[in-house]
Amino acid sequence: MSVNRCVYLFSRFQRHIGTRAARTTAGSCHVSSGSGLLHKQHQAASVACSRNVSSNSSSPKPPDTSLFVPVSLKTDSSVDGGVGAELTQPLDKSELLKVLNRFYKRKEMQKLAADHGLDARLFHQAFISFRKYVLEMASLPADLHIILSDISYGAGHIDDVYPYFMRHAKQIFPMLDCMDDLRKISDLRVPANWYPEARAIQRKVIFHAGPTNSGKTYHAIQRYLAAKSGVYCGPLKLLAHEIFEKSNTAGVTCDLVTGEERTFMDSEGRAAGHVACTIEMCSVTTPYEVAVIDEIQMIRDPSRGWAWTRALLGLCAEEIHVCGEPAAIDFIRELMYTTGEEVEVHTYKRLTPFKILDHAVESLDNLSPGDCVVCFSKNDIYSISRQIEARGLQCAVIYGSLPPGTKLSQAKKFNDPDDPCKILVATDAIGMGLNLSIKRIIFNSLVKPNVNEKGEKQMETISTSQALQIAGRAGRFSSKFKEGEVTTMHRDDLPVLKEILSHSVEPIETAGLHPTAEQIEMFAYHLPDATLSNLVDIFVSLSRVDGVYFVCNIDDFKFLADMIQHIPLNLRSRYVFCTAPINKKQPFVCTSFLKFARQFSRDEPLTFDWVCRHVNWPLAPPKNIKDLVHLEAVHDVLDLYLWLSYRFMDMFPDTALVREIQRELDDIIQQGVRNITRLIRATDTTITDPLQTQGIRRGNSGTASSNNLTSKGQRGQRGSGELMDSSLASRLVRDGLLTPDLLRQLQSEWSKDQKQEFTYQSALDTEHPNNNNKGKRKKKKK
Repeated sequence: MSVNRCVYLFSRFQRHIGTRAARTTAGSCHVSSGSGLLHKQHQAASVACSRNVSSNSSSPKPPDTSLFVPVSLKTDSSVDGGVGAELTQPLDKSELLKVLNRFYKRKEMQKLAADHGLDARLFHQAFISFRKYVLEMASLPADLHIILSDISYGAGHIDDVYPYFMRHAKQIFPMLDCMDDLRKISDLRVPANWYPEARAIQRKVIFHAGPTNSGKTYHAIQRYLAAKSGVYCGPLKLLAHEIFEKSNTAGVTCDLVTGEERTFMDSEGRAAGHVACTIEMCSVTTPYEVAVIDEIQMIRDPSRGWAWTRALLGLCAEEIHVCGEPAAIDFIRELMYTTGEEVEVHTYKRLTPFKILDHAVESLDNLSPGDCVVCFSKNDIYSISRQIEARGLQCAVIYGSLPPGTKLSQAKKFNDPDDPCKILVATDAIGMGLNLSIKRIIFNSLVKPNVNEKGEKQMETISTSQALQIAGRAGRFSSKFKEGEVTTMHRDDLPVLKEILSHSVEPIETAGLHPTAEQIEMFAYHLPDATLSNLVDIFVSLSRVDGVYFVCNIDDFKFLADMIQHIPLNLRSRYVFCTAPINKKQPFVCTSFLKFARQFSRDEPLTFDWVCRHVNWPLAPPKNIKDLVHLEAVHDVLDLYLWLSYRFMDMFPDTALVREIQRELDDIIQQGVRNITRLIRATDTTITDPLQTQGIRRGNSGTASSNNLTSKGQRGQRGSGELMDSSLASRLVRDGLLTPDLLRQLQSEWSKDQKQEFTYQSALDTEHPNNNNKGKRKKKKK
């Protein structure tokens, strides 16, 4: 049979398969929500968009076939009952192997397969599977048996195998047969058309632009409070709580909705006209008079940007008040062109000035009331707070993993004029959500750990936007300090900070998107045997976006999906579990997540008693830092329970009881943070002392040499009175790239090498005393 004849037969075979696929699609109307979304997306793709600069808008990009996982076929040897062998004769396995290998080497077949979606990688995988299938099956289908028999005896052409090879390939790679449908589902162009309710009304968009402490959010909230109904969308639970309390204090009944909490002011649970929520929880179907979207610049956030995109495009409000950096103005205008909505811009200037000092602090002895030392690691937090209290000063501590109640408690302690605590040590967690009375911001470092696209941990200099966000906390309008000051701890960092703050903030150019549960369900309908992680990978691989959008990072989602893949869950429940906001760096939190999913899969409710047994409640106050970190992890586990309880109320029934012990746990953590220096002292010396003792050993003699041990944007603290150390070893331990135990081992090996070198040098001196004396004489002459 010629190649042309083969192509002709295969085209007929393809039409046959296409007809069957069409009938199957017609019979799959039970996926109603998915079908509706697909229809809307198809409409969206046909709408002419004024901003469509994407290179992949004109032609679909080729799929990443490395993501295509072959499906295991269930073989049924009794399909034809050996009819092929009866009509011809049994096949010789050795001859079959020769025939199949000849087929594999045919360039024409490889090219023909590539035209039908099988690139070199898939062609090879499909051939390996096909060869195994042919050689190991007890009896082949009659048509395939006859073709192979004819070829073996010279009555057929090797190309006659192709249709049967492709039939097998489409069985193990089902996505080949529905690639067009998959491309339509993952078409993320013109996302504005996903929200018909918002497009049905003419919205007014007001952008309140300004730096921190400029009053931009205040003006938006005033309009929110004056409206008959409104929604506030913020990036943090703390901000949602603040607006919730302000609204109710002002006599405007307001509900609170976050991932882990629902507070309705009406005793019967009826929704109030106003609601303060975290941005992921906002409703895009409820009509409001006014909506406020805070920190709009986070629309470009690699992980959460999709939530701001969804709120901006989807909120059904007559007025949308957007608050954020001026760097986002042009981009928001451009985004609103796609919806036909104009943007009215109100600009604000900072209410109180802040200045960059011309001198660094250089020593913790130079701290004064109202100072905030900003660090970018918990190890630095622990070290500096201990050194501050060693000088007889009290300090408050705030970092990201602390519960909201503890953060507020520490902020209150620092702000209280009657409290002896006048110094704050914090991470960049102070950048949003807390009102603090800070006079001077002191950057202990200008680099922070970051995870790159490959998932590798690296240190990066903070951006202008991040620096301004933190520096802007100094001299807040509502505080007692009417002018803020900004400086660094180390002298060498000051010119770097000035350079960072002298630059303008990079304009925002893209907005995040994220696949929805409905889209993933539709993918699963076509690829029922694929794992959730694989489904999401293929979705992102095939997705098409306009030039102003990007698909958000899905690594955390995939991490959780892989963790619970072996647990039997339906797709929707699995998807919900994988969107849970957990800290994957905490082993106890990950273990708890796994146990929650396993218990859920057994259809066994997670009761209060079960949770108490799991976390060993009641818990004692922390005795050291390790205990404190564990308590923070337990608090996160209780947060996870509450988050899941609002998605699966029947399976997580004891919300009130869990919230009660979470409040008690918050008090215990607050007690631990108040005594944090005592906990640090009580911590095992192997965790903290190697670096500190190293800094002490260097003492005065190490001052000069330490000036040379610098990193980009960061310098170690100088002087003999400080325990902080800028050595390479300290940075490696702080960044988690070297353990204290390994450091001690390296120190031991180094000392041995030093001794050996000294012994060797002594032997040389003994053997060649004259050379040594000559050297000394030469040195004297110099």
